[in-house]
Amino acid sequence: MCGIAGYIYHDAARPAEQRILAAMNAAITHRGPDSDGFHLAGPVGIAMRRLAIIDVATGRQPLCNEDGSVWIVFNGEIYNHPALRAALEQRGHVFKTHSDTECIVHAYEEYGDDCVRHLRGMFAFAIWDQKRRRLFIARDRVGKKPLYFAEHDGGLLFGSELKCLLAYPGFPRELEHAALHHYLTLQYVPDPLTGFRAARKLPPAHTLVCEGGKVTLRRYWDLDFREKESGADLREKVRAKIEESVRIRLMSEVPLGAHLSGGVDSSVIVGLMAGMSSRPVKTFAIGFEEAAFNETDHARAVAEKFSTEHEEFIVSPSAFDVLGPLVAHFDEPFADSAAIPLWYLSKLTRQHVTVALNGDGGDEAFAGYQRYYADAVANFYGIVPAFLRNAADAVLSRIPVNGNKPVEKSPLAALRKLGHAATMGSGASVVRWGSYFTEAEKAALYTPEFATDFAPSHAAMERTYAAALADNRLDRTLYTDLHHYLPGALLVKADRVTMAHSLEARSPFLDHELLELAARLPARWKVRGTTTKWILRDLFADFLPPKIAGRGKLGFSVPLARWFAGPNYAAVCDLLGPGARCHRYLRAENISKLIEENRSGRFDHGKKIWALLVLETWLLSHVL
Repeated sequence: MCGIAGYIYHDAARPAEQRILAAMNAAITHRGPDSDGFHLAGPVGIAMRRLAIIDVATGRQPLCNEDGSVWIVFNGEIYNHPALRAALEQRGHVFKTHSDTECIVHAYEEYGDDCVRHLRGMFAFAIWDQKRRRLFIARDRVGKKPLYFAEHDGGLLFGSELKCLLAYPGFPRELEHAALHHYLTLQYVPDPLTGFRAARKLPPAHTLVCEGGKVTLRRYWDLDFREKESGADLREKVRAKIEESVRIRLMSEVPLGAHLSGGVDSSVIVGLMAGMSSRPVKTFAIGFEEAAFNETDHARAVAEKFSTEHEEFIVSPSAFDVLGPLVAHFDEPFADSAAIPLWYLSKLTRQHVTVALNGDGGDEAFAGYQRYYADAVANFYGIVPAFLRNAADAVLSRIPVNGNKPVEKSPLAALRKLGHAATMGSGASVVRWGSYFTEAEKAALYTPEFATDFAPSHAAMERTYAAALADNRLDRTLYTDLHHYLPGALLVKADRVTMAHSLEARSPFLDHELLELAARLPARWKVRGTTTKWILRDLFADFLPPKIAGRGKLGFSVPLARWFAGPNYAAVCDLLGPGARCHRYLRAENISKLIEENRSGRFDHGKKIWALLVLETWLLSHVL
């Protein structure tokens, strides 16, 4: 696992400079603390920071082919590299290392830009083809590994994180207004936008070619839900593919373990790891002093079942203790509050291992969110006369919320969202249930100077839903989540927070072959009534502890509303009060109203306030 950076000038006579490349690379030392490497050739410079995991002895980068005409810097892991290496050697390619990185170099020689189709894993890499004078950049299919780029100063800049681009001398830091608009609804900045007008994200499953001063993007992979599989052996195929996805992710020359939440996904991963390992699996869980948010008893049950070497960390996290570090590592507004506990878990996990498997992607592959079945309730509620819905909403708004309970365990929170969801049509459930600020709330929040004709923040999701390669509502929703929520929110959080602590995260459920198989499963294998991830629960019902197999989705939850109404109230008022930078864009009086409504206990505005705190901190530290 590494970080990469580089740039190329369109003017072939303008040489790349070591000092600039070194500054861009040094900005991501946390991603690869073990070593660095550079290659400069005329107008191009590529660099990397290495976290040594595979071929520790000889796998340093940049690497090149036999004659030194093709050079690569690579971030990620290629899990099928032994088989790919054997195939390439049969075709005459000569290897000088045992690293997966070198496989990509020779695959590019053999297959050209289609080399990405032969890679099974997570990756972002850049290849300089000296003979053809072209830079080839690629990002993995689902977006596990990040890649940012910008056309600036007569060339193309790229890097694993935005801070690589910001380290380039004179890089412009003007706010991308549309990014702020979408962030307030989505909790993240959707690709290809970033928080900065000058920078862009390379979307997942895309390649970028810079050749002759021209930059071209191309999609190389997509999921198709339309062709369904059947047959007596289908259940066995699903289990076998899950097992294979876990097995190939156990390759490592450094200590390896797993994050264990006690949910179905991470429990399946840990159980399979235990059966494949000659030594006890190292597992790590985090708990909180607030009883309603503490799920360590479930993780402990799994650890006991599979005899793991289990570490539990009980913390009293403070939003303000991690606010600055989180903003510094995301480099743009990002408000998924699950990053707070993941920060503590990753920091403590790294004291024991360098690689940790997790259950990310199980919900998107096999339909694990409650909103996948809640859509049916919203559809029914939508036919209720509007005056009755409005009356119900008015009553519900007067009932105090319980800030000491996760929103996922609060029927009141779900009921309050029901009215909004019912008016949002029948599109993807993330559009109906996944908003922080609605379009109406944002319109009331914007200052006259900032308000403009922004597109609705869910418009791109609705277009994806309408164009999905799927034939039913659930599959269209899964397709939409895999294109937006997963790469935009969940995988950004996982990458930045784990890599902030030089910890590699691996996600077997995001194996692209497993995702392709899951897409071919009938919808009834995923959701039945109010049972989500039906096939996963059914396959592993006798494998997991009884209290785990039937668990609903919870995730990492923190008591934001209680924090901001109590111990952090003064700090919230101080940061978002008079003189706040965000008042250039958002009405100060409306922000104060949110804070006071949350303090009263009638409303849980914890996530909205956290989004504003993140925004303010980012504006102060990153935007000129």
